[in-house]
Amino acid sequence: MNQLSAINEVLLTEVRFLAFKPVKPDLNRLGNHYLALGLLTAWLAGIGRYWDNPRAELWQYLGLGSLLYVFVLSFILWLLIKPLRPENWSYKAVLIFVGMTSPPAILYAIPVERFTTLETAQALNVWFLAVVAVWRVILLFQYLMRSAKLNGFTVFVAAVLPLVIIVSVLAMLNLEHVIFRIMAGLAEDEKSANDTAYGILVLITYFSLLASPVLLIAYTAIALNKRKSAASSKKA
Repeated sequence: MNQLSAINEVLLTEVRFLAFKPVKPDLNRLGNHYLALGLLTAWLAGIGRYWDNPRAELWQYLGLGSLLYVFVLSFILWLLIKPLRPENWSYKAVLIFVGMTSPPAILYAIPVERFTTLETAQALNVWFLAVVAVWRVILLFQYLMRSAKLNGFTVFVAAVLPLVIIVSVLAMLNLEHVIFRIMAGLAEDEKSANDTAYGILVLITYFSLLASPVLLIAYTAIALNKRKSAASSKKA
């Protein structure tokens, strides 16, 4: 198979994947192609996300934050979900999956503040953030069911617990330098088109902190049960 055919297959699979259709990417043959596409789109989305933000730092302008996010998120998902005994579970496979969820983030990179008022831009950014988040969460649920072969309440815990942890960490890192200013109250000249979106993130963080103890208990119980079942199977 030549490179053009390989690229065509990867792009078609990516489109079907983003449309929530069942896909079986050939990771043995085209794994590096899928990974390259995911990292490329994550990098471009990262550059677009910060290119006109005066509060961004150099590494954010270069899109390095988005690339780092892909690797860190993949590691968190791989590490946290591994004790739940998923099938087809490797760091590279999870990394490719996370990369394949990158394209929707380009939507949030649209510089709406350039051609709308600040209030309209804030509202649009909230909607963009919501669309991207829901889109990716649905893809994660499908991945855990279709590829990792998890089911029932285990899927819910496996998907939601990492997200709860990630949301809390992102809020504490305050990457946009405005999250905690929102909590304290922003002066008018400090506002940016992203402030409302990150205000929503603060609210989500509160709910995440409330839910985390329950999810951790459920996660521990499921992991112990999976471990016990695996031990029993070996003895049998």
